[in-house]
Amino acid sequence: MSVTPEAAENGMAFAASVVIPAHNEETTIARNLTSLLDGNVRLDVIVVCNGCTDRTAEIAQGFAPAVRVLELAEGNKNAAVRLGNAATEVFPRVHLDADVELSGGDVERLIGALSARVLATAPRRIVPRDGCGFLVRSYYDVWEQLPQVRSGLFGRGAFALSQTAQQRVSALPSVMSDDLAMSDAFDESERTVVESATVTVWPARTMRALIARRVRVVTGNAQAAEAGVRQSGSATSLTTLGRLAREQPALIPRLAVFLGVTVVARFKARKAIRSGDFTTWQRDESSR
Repeated sequence: MSVTPEAAENGMAFAASVVIPAHNEETTIARNLTSLLDGNVRLDVIVVCNGCTDRTAEIAQGFAPAVRVLELAEGNKNAAVRLGNAATEVFPRVHLDADVELSGGDVERLIGALSARVLATAPRRIVPRDGCGFLVRSYYDVWEQLPQVRSGLFGRGAFALSQTAQQRVSALPSVMSDDLAMSDAFDESERTVVESATVTVWPARTMRALIARRVRVVTGNAQAAEAGVRQSGSATSLTTLGRLAREQPALIPRLAVFLGVTVVARFKARKAIRSGDFTTWQRDESSR
């Protein structure tokens, strides 16, 4: 169950707050909230609809009083997150993308793993391949095995922060790859992937959609590097791919697909990077 701020004042304390920025997510927000509220953990859930021109806000309002809905005219994820953060004082703070699925029980496991030393946690990702073509599946088969993808908190659409961690993250510059900047704000001893908690992250289903996603990632990563918030260890190198080929030779044919997608995405991202366009969001509709 979840409770309203008024109930919290009457002694029903929240276990955590959840901030969900949502831009035109009418096809995913009900799935997201249904999963999140399926449990006994009391959460202060804030959905921040930013630049929505569809029924996202209306659908989210249907989950009241368990969910509070705020609206922002501008379609800007970073601004939406700031508004959501300002709307609650409850910690730990969970940040959740509107198009993933995380249960209330998984939230409990994430916040339960936080400590004075472990400041940030994220769940193990599940990436369903249903409906994906062979080339797309091949890309994700390699991507999920990359060491930085396995250990980093990015690319999951969900993470939990202690109050100290939130203060550190809030001090970061606003960048497109906000989850990468967040993950890289902590060293390995300060962050952990909680294997007992899972989040379902829906992948791109077509090669066109996958390229669009990767162009956005390449552009955002370049901005993060320029802003000084990206660690070198989060980048994929040829050395990393070579080691992966030696350790898992069955992936070698798929590595060719991974490299091809990477080259194309980097080429397509050059214009945006050169012009400093870090606001154009390459949205993938195939996963919605």
